[in-house]
Amino acid sequence: MSRAFEDTQGRRPRKLRVSLTDRCNFRCGYCMPEQPQWAPARHLLTLSERLRLVRLFVQRAGVRAVRLTGGEPLLSPDLEPMLRELRDDSETGGLRLSLTTNAQLLRRRASALKAAGLDDLNVSLDALEPAQFDTMTRTRGRLPAVLDGIEAAREVGLAVKINAVIIRGQNEDQVVPLLDWASRRQLVLRFIEFMPLEGGALWRRERVCSEADMLTQIRRVHGRVHALGAEGPASYYQLDDGTRFGVIPTVTRPFCGQCDRMRLTATGELYTCLFSAQGTPLQPLLRDGISDDALVAHLSAAVRAKPPGYARTGAVERPITMHGLGG
Repeated sequence: MSRAFEDTQGRRPRKLRVSLTDRCNFRCGYCMPEQPQWAPARHLLTLSERLRLVRLFVQRAGVRAVRLTGGEPLLSPDLEPMLRELRDDSETGGLRLSLTTNAQLLRRRASALKAAGLDDLNVSLDALEPAQFDTMTRTRGRLPAVLDGIEAAREVGLAVKINAVIIRGQNEDQVVPLLDWASRRQLVLRFIEFMPLEGGALWRRERVCSEADMLTQIRRVHGRVHALGAEGPASYYQLDDGTRFGVIPTVTRPFCGQCDRMRLTATGELYTCLFSAQGTPLQPLLRDGISDDALVAHLSAAVRAKPPGYARTGAVERPITMHGLGG
C-alpha cells in the first residue's frame, strides 16, 4: 500500500465511520444540544456520493472496515441500500460492515439489516434504571424498546456490543448493574470515559469517571479483575467467573498513537481525528465533477495532515457536535 495515506505519526486508516444522517430520536447531552438544528436534506451526501468515497478509501487507502453511524442511522432510508451495495460490490464485498445505533427502532429492522449484509452492531446504553435512562437520553419511556431491539439483533444472529458512556454525577452507579446485565446475556460491554467534545458546554474534568474509578467499583463487588490487553481503543479485562468487558480510556490513557480511524459526516466533511476542530469538505468537490485521481489527492492530503490526537487541553471548541460528526 502506498505511503500516500500515511500520516506524520506513521498511522494508516483502516476503519471508516460513515454518518448517514445527523438526525436522532434521542437527545443525549454528551452528543447534541437540547435544541439541535438538523442539516437540510439537500446538504446531505447522496447514496452514490457516499459509495464513491467508500470505494476510493477501500481501493486507494486500504480501508478494511466501515461503520455506519448518525445521528441515528436507523432513521436513514439509505441504510439497507448502502449495506447491500457495499456487500455486493466486488471491491467492497470483503469489508467488515458495522452499525452504531441506540436500538430503539431495531426490532423492526434487525432481520432486514442482517439480510442486507450487516456483520455486527454497537448499541449505546448508558443506564438500566429507567429514570436515569430518560434523563441521560432526554426521552421518556424508551428503554424497553432499546432492550427489545438488542434482543432482536441477537435473535437474527448479529454480533452485538454495548457501549456505555459513564459520567460522574449522572450514571457512575450503573457500572456494576450494566456489567452484570451484559454478563448474564454474554454480551461484550465497553465502558467509555466521558470525552471533552462539547466545547465546554457540558464537559468538565471532574465529571470524568476514569478507568481506575470504574475498575475500583467492579473490584468491590466482584473481586479480582484481570487485565487481558488492548484491542483497538479498548483495554479488556476479565473477572474470575469469565466475564469479559472493556474500558475505552480516552481521557486518562489516550490511544491516539494507534488510531486508524476516520469519520465522514452526513454532509460530506472528512474528520481524520475525533478531536479536530474542523474537517475537510468533500461535498463541493463531488458535485463539481472532480475526477477520482484528483479526489484521492484531497483524501490523502487530509490523512497526511491528521493531528497527533487528544492534547489534554480541555474541551474541543468547534461548531459541530457529535450527532453531526458521527458516533
